[in-house]
Amino acid sequence: MTPQKPYLIRAIYDWLLDNQCTPYLLVNTEIEGVVVPAAYIKDNRIVLNLAPDAIHQLQMDNEWISFSARFSGKAMELFIPTTAVQAIYGKENNEGMFFPEELQSPPPSDPKPPSSPPPGTTSGKPQLKVVK
Repeated sequence: MTPQKPYLIRAIYDWLLDNQCTPYLLVNTEIEGVVVPAAYIKDNRIVLNLAPDAIHQLQMDNEWISFSARFSGKAMELFIPTTAVQAIYGKENNEGMFFPEELQSPPPSDPKPPSSPPPGTTSGKPQLKVVK
């Protein structure tokens, strides 16, 4: 099954607009693939105004949210994986939906062999031991 989160984001966005609220998106900027203006990131988070008069070419699908917006007069394309969205809520009343933080798997690392085998093991072939 496809994840619920992208559908809920789109539904809450429409609901906020229908109720004349300004949709705000809270984004975890530590998630891989997030492209937002670095100058506006605080504590690895950014809050973005998704009001139709503040952004252009909004696209929301099951994996990405993208749009263009102006920051200090400079146009910028923003890309946000849906996994990075922590909340969508109304500026005026904070009503909306907050999502649990999604864990990303840590980057693969090269495991280092232990300097000595753990207690009770020997190097070489596995051995069985009778336990009474």
